[in-house]
Amino acid sequence: MLIADVQAMTDNFGQPQKVRSNVLEVALDYLAVGLDPKECTFVIQSLVPEIAELTVFYLNLVTVSHLRQNPTVKMEISQKGYGEAVPAGFFVYPVSQAADITAFGAHLVPVGADQLPMIEQTREIVRRFNSLYATVLVEPQALVGETARLPGLNGGNKMSKSLGNAICLRDPADEVKRKVMGMFTDPHHLRAEDPGRVAGNPVFTYLDAFDPDKVRVQAMKDHYSRGGLGDVKVKRHLLDVLEDTLEPVRQRRAGFAQDPGAVMELLREGTIRGREVAVQTMAAARRAMTLDYFGGN
Repeated sequence: MLIADVQAMTDNFGQPQKVRSNVLEVALDYLAVGLDPKECTFVIQSLVPEIAELTVFYLNLVTVSHLRQNPTVKMEISQKGYGEAVPAGFFVYPVSQAADITAFGAHLVPVGADQLPMIEQTREIVRRFNSLYATVLVEPQALVGETARLPGLNGGNKMSKSLGNAICLRDPADEVKRKVMGMFTDPHHLRAEDPGRVAGNPVFTYLDAFDPDKVRVQAMKDHYSRGGLGDVKVKRHLLDVLEDTLEPVRQRRAGFAQDPGAVMELLREGTIRGREVAVQTMAAARRAMTLDYFGGN
C-alpha cells in the first residue's frame, strides 16, 4: 500500500508540511478500514528512490502528445485550472505511477474506473520496455470493484477531498450528516409526490455501494421513480447506512491515532521491506538496459 507523498507534492509543492502531515493521516485511514500490516506492506513513496529512478527511464518511452491525450490528466488539469501553466511534475505523474506499480512487481492494481487510463499507460510502458531491452517488468492488470466510481456529493466529478465534495473517514457524525443532507439529487424532484430520477442521482449510487439490502434499495428506487418518496427520507436512510459503516472505522482510527509513533514505526518497517523489492526491480532494469557497469545492484 503506497502512500504517494511525491505525487501529492506535484500539486501541493508550496505546502510540504501539509503533505508530510497527510502521510500519517492516510496511514490511519488504511489501518482504520482494516488493512493489516501483518498481511500488507505500507510504503512511503519518497523514501524509495528507485521509484524516481524508474520514472526517469520510463519518461524516454512516452511522448508529450501521448501524455496530453490521457483523459484523466486532461480532466484534472481542467479541474485545477492550470491551463498551459501545469507543473511538469503533475503533467507526467502517470509515468511516475507506472514506476509506483512496476517497482513492486504488482500483478493486480485495484482502481476506480477513472484510473483505467493510468493502468493502460503503465501497460504500454511495460510492453515497450520489455520489447526494447528484456522481459523483466510485470505487465499489471486493473482490478475494478463493483462500484467503479463514486460521484462527488455535488453530483459532478468523482468524490475527492481536494475538490471538497467528499465524505472523509475521519469526519464526525454531525459532519457526515451535514454533507449527506446537502447532497445533490434530482433537481426536478421538487415535491415528494413527484416522480424522481434515479439515474445520475448520487444518493442512490451511494446506496448501491453501501446498503447491503439490495432488495430494499431497489424498492426505494421504484418508489422514488413513480413518486411519493421524498429526498429527505432517502438521505436519512443513506445516513443510517453510512453511519453503520463509518462508526466502527472512526473508533478504530481513534485507537490507532492515540499512538502515532507506533503508526510511523509501521510505515518505517514497511518502507524498508518495500524498498528491498524495488531495489531488485531496479537492478533487473539496469541489467536489461546494460547500465549495470560495476555488477551487483
